[in-house]
Amino acid sequence: MRAAVLGSPVAHSLSPVLHTAAYAALGLDDWHYELHECDEAGLEGFVAGLDGEWAGLSLTMPLKRVALEVAGEVSPLASATGAANTLVLREGRRFADNTDVAGLVAALRGAGVGEVGPARRAVVLGAGGTAQAALAALRELGIPEVDVLVRSLERTGELRAAAERIGVSPAISATLADPALTSAAITGADVVISTLPAGAADNLAGAGAGTVLLDVVYAPWPTVFAATAAAAGAHVVSGLEMLLHQAVAQVELMTGHPGPVDQMRAALDAAVAVRT
Repeated sequence: MRAAVLGSPVAHSLSPVLHTAAYAALGLDDWHYELHECDEAGLEGFVAGLDGEWAGLSLTMPLKRVALEVAGEVSPLASATGAANTLVLREGRRFADNTDVAGLVAALRGAGVGEVGPARRAVVLGAGGTAQAALAALRELGIPEVDVLVRSLERTGELRAAAERIGVSPAISATLADPALTSAAITGADVVISTLPAGAADNLAGAGAGTVLLDVVYAPWPTVFAATAAAAGAHVVSGLEMLLHQAVAQVELMTGHPGPVDQMRAALDAAVAVRT
């Protein structure tokens, strides 16, 4: 059986490390995981050319929204968030799902969110597919107040639609272009999730003691944003934690076996150590 991660750019992806480690731990010696560069225009053709050996695809940017268009079936969660990072291809199916939500929830719970007193307010930076998954994760964690900071309100249509489907009502403001206003909004938040690309949050501050900050960027690590927050006393969570747990869920969807978390984490840690 074959599986792969698709995206553009995708050469940096650590998904092959995670899935290959899972196959080894599960004894799936005839399973192979690949990496393919693919943009939005090329996804339909790529999927159409796959044969019965293919079990599934992991989809990273910019494919998370267009994945819904090439799927024959869409999970309620992927439909609600308006984005999918997984396409299961077993037995002729094209089933789209979103394991980013599970990855975010597990990463935040691992940092103690919801474990020691209720978190009241969260701030999400960005308006893309991962931000939409963050809204679903925060709803699952029971955080009632959510602020979403974006650069332009004109580009939040899909985010607003996803929020309505998920059943949340975040306060959305176009303050992201102003570092001072953004940092002020972050101050005092229980949880901050940055879904911004590498470097985009370098000039932001505001997260300190009492804040759990998850930066989805994991290379290079720590990001400037994460390092600034850690120095101020925040509990910082690497995007690697989200990456690990969303991959664990993908392995189960594609293989039918529970993802071996410990072996996948060990392989991920080893790969990161080599890269740094």
